Amino acid sequence: MIKKKMTSTDLRMASEDYGDYIKVVVDIETKTMVIGGEWHVDGEKILRENGSHQINLWGGGVDINNHEISYSAMTNIKPGVNNGHVILDVKTRQQFDKIVKEKLGYE
Repeated sequence: MIKKKMTSTDLRMASEDYGDYIKVVVDIETKTMVIGGEWHVDGEKILRENGSHQINLWGGGVDINNHEISYSAMTNIKPGVNNGHVILDVKTRQQFDKIVKEKLGYE
């Protein structure tokens, strides 16, 4: 779980599952991010255990070579919210993007 900025150790551990691609789940309210893991639901579980609410959790991934962010995760499918597996809402996507970039040191 990343609350401030990711370290090189965090990055190395997160890349163990998929190499140059790391999965991320972000709580857009608390600006907390979980990185790595085989499934987004693993990160979602960690955040929920630490007080996050499902409606604030959004998933995607990052290609660590070119810093490209993806916005696709099954955790993005939410009952009552007009959204599929990709983050569709512009404001939510911007919040997700900003938090991911800050945590990874891309900004």
